[in-house]
Amino acid sequence: MDLSLLFFIVLGIIAIIGAIGTVASKNPVTSAMSLVLHFFMLAGLYLTLQAQFMAVLQILVYAGAIMVLVIFVIMLLNLGKESQAEGGGGIRKYAGLAFGAVLGTQVVLLLVLSHNKFGELQSKAAEISTVEAIGQVLFSDYLFQFETITLLLLVAVMGALILARRRRSHESYSN
Repeated sequence: MDLSLLFFIVLGIIAIIGAIGTVASKNPVTSAMSLVLHFFMLAGLYLTLQAQFMAVLQILVYAGAIMVLVIFVIMLLNLGKESQAEGGGGIRKYAGLAFGAVLGTQVVLLLVLSHNKFGELQSKAAEISTVEAIGQVLFSDYLFQFETITLLLLVAVMGALILARRRRSHESYSN
């Protein structure tokens, strides 16, 4: 077994554990920290696939900036102990287990049926994953989408600041 394949499998298993921890945790801060673990493991997976630029972006953008925003929103909303919804959990639990079993079976079948294709990288992988190539495509073919997402993130940050300011002003009036 190749060492990079071993790293890929280990990082993939830890990424799955982080994703399960994100969904299964009842504490929002613990869930967010599990998501950070998942993001770091995805960066490691990118490194095993020779996509260094994507790994750095994964850490800087998602594990850094986006998670700071998520933690800020959690603290802003003061999500503490959430009351558990009672009833109806049995059907959802069994449906989730059934869908999980189907997904797991599909992943195992995919790995078994195409085990020899995972080690091969495209011949153009080194050319495509350079900063210059990504920047060229991003600012030529996807410029509108890039600017739209920039505007959307700016509006989201402004909305969070307005809500925080409004909450602070209501608390000062009530005291």
